[in-house]
Amino acid sequence: MVWTRNPEKVEVKGEVIVVTTKPHTDLWQRTYYHFRNDNAPVLQMKTNERFFSFVVKTDFSQSHHRFDQCGIVMYLDSENWLKASVEYENEQFQHLGSVVTNGGYSDWATTAIPAEVKTMWYRFSRREDDYCIECSPDGVHFSQMRICHMHAGAGEIRFGIYACSPENSSFTALFSDMKITACAWHAHDGQQPD
Repeated sequence: MVWTRNPEKVEVKGEVIVVTTKPHTDLWQRTYYHFRNDNAPVLQMKTNERFFSFVVKTDFSQSHHRFDQCGIVMYLDSENWLKASVEYENEQFQHLGSVVTNGGYSDWATTAIPAEVKTMWYRFSRREDDYCIECSPDGVHFSQMRICHMHAGAGEIRFGIYACSPENSSFTALFSDMKITACAWHAHDGQQPD
């Protein structure tokens, strides 16, 4: 795994990666806010494999400031990437969500979850140039967050983990239980393609 931009601090403790974020780091492109943020550190590996799943557990119990976040990422370049995370909002709730950026425009899909949630598992699956993001509170039972197509995601890709603090904040995130498996996102068994 290789860093694209370094975090404030990183430690490897056995099978746990401990990342401390830098303030004012984020990934976002244009939509609604009309700004471009492209400075979040991401730790990724490369693959040409067209069918696989990547699983990781995140611990964000130290997040404390609006938009502090950590999760999974597939960062191809500044205008083509996706991410999923829990973003801190306040002491009552936070946002479980995902962002998909194609051709320099981001979208953001979220749902509010209780602020008491401090860990989340993610499963990122690839079927050629289509992708599925799932989450789980226990690493066993996963729920679909979204299915998306990546226009630049048909060949070699890079994927892994990220953590950032878009505002004037810093926190420490823990990543563990990483594994790559056979694709857990099965082929569609309903309507046939055109």
